[in-house]
Amino acid sequence: MKITTFLTFVGEQCGKAEEAINFYTSIFPNSEIKSITNYADGEPGGTPTLIKHGVFTLNGTEYMVSESNYNHAWSFSPGVSLFVDSSSESEIDSLFQKLSSKGGQIMVPLDNYESGDYGFGKKFGWCEDKYGISWQFNLTE
Repeated sequence: MKITTFLTFVGEQCGKAEEAINFYTSIFPNSEIKSITNYADGEPGGTPTLIKHGVFTLNGTEYMVSESNYNHAWSFSPGVSLFVDSSSESEIDSLFQKLSSKGGQIMVPLDNYESGDYGFGKKFGWCEDKYGISWQFNLTE
C-alpha cells in the first residue's frame, strides 16, 4: 500500500498548479517534477493548458497534482497542511519566508517557543502560500 498527498487546484487556483510545483521544487532540496500530463483538447474537466495529472517530489516525498475547471464548491483548506520538520533553523526560516511572502499569509508567526507552547519543538510557524496550500514548520531538537 502507498498513500500519496493529492493536490487539486480549482476555482481561483485552477491554472496555477504548474507554477506552484515549479516553485516548490525550486525551494526544497532533493525535489523534482516527475511527470505532467495535460488534458487533451475537448476533454472534460480541463483544457490543454491545465494539468490532468502530475507527479512531483519535495525532499524525496511524492505528491500528485491535478487541475479542474469545473465549478467545485471547495478548494484548499488550512485544516489540512503540509508539515515540515527540520533540525536546521536557517532552513525553516528561509522556507517559511519564501512560502508566506508574495501573496501568502502568516497564520502563526514563526517564532521560538522555549516553553514548548505548541508541544512540537523549539520553533514553530504556520503559513499559507499564494496558491492556498497551508504549511507548518517545526524546528526539531
